Amino acid sequence: MFNYALKRLLRLPAVLLLVMLVVFLLVQSAGNVVDLLLPPEATADQRADLARQLGLDRPLWDQFITFVGNTLRGDFGFSVYYHESAGAIVASRLSASLMLAGLSIVAATILGVGLGILGAVRSGGIVDAMVNAVAVLGQSMPSFWLGQMLILLFAVKLQILPTSGYTSFASLLLPTLTLSAFLIPQILLLTRTGMIEALQQPFMVTAQAKGLSPRLLVFRHAFRNALNPIIASIGLQLGTLLGGAVLTESVFGWPGVGRLGVEAILHRDLPVVEATVVLLAVVVMVTNLVVDLLSASLDPRIRVS
Repeated sequence: MFNYALKRLLRLPAVLLLVMLVVFLLVQSAGNVVDLLLPPEATADQRADLARQLGLDRPLWDQFITFVGNTLRGDFGFSVYYHESAGAIVASRLSASLMLAGLSIVAATILGVGLGILGAVRSGGIVDAMVNAVAVLGQSMPSFWLGQMLILLFAVKLQILPTSGYTSFASLLLPTLTLSAFLIPQILLLTRTGMIEALQQPFMVTAQAKGLSPRLLVFRHAFRNALNPIIASIGLQLGTLLGGAVLTESVFGWPGVGRLGVEAILHRDLPVVEATVVLLAVVVMVTNLVVDLLSASLDPRIRVS
């Protein structure tokens, strides 16, 4: 297990360096930073002075080395639009996104796994059909539409929850429910499929012949064998929620990093774009590492491969 963990850790610096290279090249191709910072009537001397101050007059490889060094120190420069440290802005928004994504994953995991196990145990019956209907309903509802319907019901008509922003714990409920509805069908279907396959394995017949209770058969034997794909899916969804929950964050006015990234692109705020992509990449890499180590601890065959 130690060798496997060490091998996975040694890959992280190379992946991070590749991410920084891609970000650097994309920013370079986005346009001249000097043109973004100076008004159109600026003189050629003013443009040359600013380029020299920013180090843009140096060779591209030298700029990339400086970018890597600054990134490793957490220095992404100052935001063109917000006039603050780009890293500090993204870090503050990242904490809000992590809170929302974490609660959504916990809620979706509890409901999705529970319904998936219920559908597998009652496979082919009315309960299984109802579980599949929940999965289809969740997959067919756009998040922006569901969010607006929840606002109309709980915030406008019942007036028991806030419409938008982040003022209290109650502000988390509606966006968490919206994001959970997006995740539940995937976790539900993975759990149901894995459980049905596990329940049909020969070792389950042997365990049943030994007189084990149905609860032990389902949770100790079948569920443990169906757990790895569920864990992998949950780990992958965290990156999707952090960077891809733009619609949900926009509907509820949530101060998340996905919404910040889109605003930075629209305002051509390149330091914030760089900080957003790099910090999201770090979070996704750490999450994938934790998921891989957890999967390896549950299934020794992964460590061998």
